[in-house]
Amino acid sequence: MEEHGSRKRVTLRDVAARAGVSLKTASNVVNGNGRMTDATREKVQRVIDELGYQVNIAARNLNRRKTGFITLAVPTLTPPYLAELANRVIDEARRRGCSVYVTTYAEGTAKGLQDLLRDFNSTVSDGMILSLSEVASVSTDDLDVPYPLVCVGGRDTRGRVDHVTPDDIAAGATAAGYLIDRGSTRLSVIGARADYADGFDSLKDVTEGNAELRLRGIVEEHARRGMALSTDLVGYTGQDWSIGSGVETMRRVIASGHPFDGVVALNDQLAIGASVTLAAAGIPVPDAVQVIGFDDIEEAAYLPTPLTTMASRLDWIAATAVDRILGRIAGTVTEPELIRTESYVIARATTR
Repeated sequence: MEEHGSRKRVTLRDVAARAGVSLKTASNVVNGNGRMTDATREKVQRVIDELGYQVNIAARNLNRRKTGFITLAVPTLTPPYLAELANRVIDEARRRGCSVYVTTYAEGTAKGLQDLLRDFNSTVSDGMILSLSEVASVSTDDLDVPYPLVCVGGRDTRGRVDHVTPDDIAAGATAAGYLIDRGSTRLSVIGARADYADGFDSLKDVTEGNAELRLRGIVEEHARRGMALSTDLVGYTGQDWSIGSGVETMRRVIASGHPFDGVVALNDQLAIGASVTLAAAGIPVPDAVQVIGFDDIEEAAYLPTPLTTMASRLDWIAATAVDRILGRIAGTVTEPELIRTESYVIARATTR
């Protein structure tokens, strides 16, 4: 409970904790909406009465009038993909008569994301579209918030909130299959965030992470074709998916001496770095080695050898996420849903 002078103000979080329910359930009881059993609703109401919880009427009324703003939260705006996501969300919201606050959060610790979710101010924004960091620790309880929330990206929300994302497993399979169909027989993968020297068993049931999901799709596509991806040709980058990381990782793969004739880089920046290294080593692209990336960043089409890549589907992600958050704000969307779409190849000059 929050202390104010000699009095302690009962909060909605106190009610939820005493009743043994989620914060969202307690909020639904207070606001007279949401799906739950009569027994649960009665239990929460008893706790409200026992603790003397009082709704801040002014704040609730302000929230119900709506601010006309939504929040987009991303871990950083440095990667081209996230900067483009922000631009597209702003455009889609504007088309629907809304404005967008864009904010970043510290992604290196769980606290940055938890603080963001806990401190959301519903008097200045009606809901949040959250791009979940791949390195921040987050639990489903962290996502249990009393305001409209839609998540995008490669993290698994486990049915707790809406999740809008391309199918990264299918995209990985499509990328690998595209190179194989055009003559590649030994693929290298640039962008692994774990060590797979002992094999790929850990990927069989993976449900989150762009790197892990895309690599799972690549491995599964090899298996479907009676082929095997060599662990010697999987280049580890950790969390660094920059052009420089692509350069250095491609150098290590070449120096290993293991032959390869195709490269699947897990984002376009890595693909650009790999292409630079291949050119510096005198290895012609695509005649000797084909290269494909992911995300279709703006630079991909304007390189000396334009980059073949998997479509980011940011147009679909932004439009779907904005529609979903506005539906939640309006009360027309209630049940959490996993909403996925397929990616596709944008063919350019780095493949045959």
